[in-house]
Amino acid sequence: MTKRQDEYLQHPDSDELIQSQDYIAGLAKGLALLEAFGVDRQRLNVTQIAQRTGISRTAARRYLKTLKYLGYLETDDHFFWLTHRVLRFSGSYLSSAYLPRVAQSFLNLLCAQTSLTFSIVVLDDHEVVPIARSYSPTQDHQRVSPYGMHLGSRLPAHATSTGKILLSTLTREQQQTWVQKYGLIRLTPFTITEIDKFYGVLAQITQSDYCVSKEEHELGVIAIAVPVLNAQGKTIAALNCMSQSNRIQEDYLIHQILPLLRNTANELRNVV
Repeated sequence: MTKRQDEYLQHPDSDELIQSQDYIAGLAKGLALLEAFGVDRQRLNVTQIAQRTGISRTAARRYLKTLKYLGYLETDDHFFWLTHRVLRFSGSYLSSAYLPRVAQSFLNLLCAQTSLTFSIVVLDDHEVVPIARSYSPTQDHQRVSPYGMHLGSRLPAHATSTGKILLSTLTREQQQTWVQKYGLIRLTPFTITEIDKFYGVLAQITQSDYCVSKEEHELGVIAIAVPVLNAQGKTIAALNCMSQSNRIQEDYLIHQILPLLRNTANELRNVV
């Protein structure tokens, strides 16, 4: 049956709409296949790809071979894995996107003032992704997280200061939809997994306009975050400071670091 030109598809995770005639299913499936690779499974075979994407094994094999031909995947004839070529997309984004470029000097200044690590983070489905991170040639690059908090790393939103900041800006209905879809997975003994308590924490964050997260994602790590708004007052990212909990106490973050974060967020609002 021919689709009517005025028929629209709505993205399941956003309000984005597209006319049916403009939607290229093959492209969407190819990108979904690339997104199937992650920290938890860096190498996947055809069956695993089919299960993760909902694509048939026959179609998955063709997509994998095509992406291998284009240089985005490598294989040992059984498993497939991503190649460095996929970094072309992130490199292009980081070099052209406005917020990471504008924020970099602010983050470096914070780092120089405190010798701590700062980053700008955005929400992507159930994870948060750093798009800018402080850098100082004299900074002590001690290990803070096995994920490294490097640009593009992905952390679970419900167990991070930045994630809870960004989730707190959603309506209660949107929060409930998010929790129902992704759940509250326990990562440490301190991860909040009780749904009512989680909603209560988000409500408290909305009132205080900051969030402290201690050892919820990884033992030994503490962080504080504030929202970053644009000129229209919409939250577009979160600004955070992260350190080791045996070096920095929560009181220090609230009384010494929080004012710096808020001042920086206000300055960013004037330029983004």
